[in-house]
Amino acid sequence: MNNANREALIARINRKYWWHVPPQTGEAAYQERGKFFGSSFEEVEQYGKAADAERHRVKVSNPLIGDHDEIEKRLGVPGQREGETYEQMIAADKRWAKAARAKGYDAIAFLSKKSFADFKKTGKLPRSIELNILTPVGARP
Repeated sequence: MNNANREALIARINRKYWWHVPPQTGEAAYQERGKFFGSSFEEVEQYGKAADAERHRVKVSNPLIGDHDEIEKRLGVPGQREGETYEQMIAADKRWAKAARAKGYDAIAFLSKKSFADFKKTGKLPRSIELNILTPVGARP
């Protein structure tokens, strides 16, 4: 991945507003698996009551960027799978957050397979991104 393209994506992440729905499991979830954001209101509807969604700004400096397969490969830890229970998905999120923090990442930026391929090939910045901020509770995401 071209370093200039990576820096451009980080700048976009830090410049825009992000949508967040508080987790069903409470504040402790942030410590265990990070804080999840979507680049649009519609994207966060899948995470809970969209009426509770709030806009935030974030500050990242070293995100892991990729599609599901790339992130799984770079972390060396299996991610979520189709058909898993809610508890299994949470466990996968915890494993990824722990592995990413251990490797020095402050966030995980999830792109679709097509968006990630375009980004790597041409540097085209994706419009749709899911973001997991890995900073501990109390720290400003």
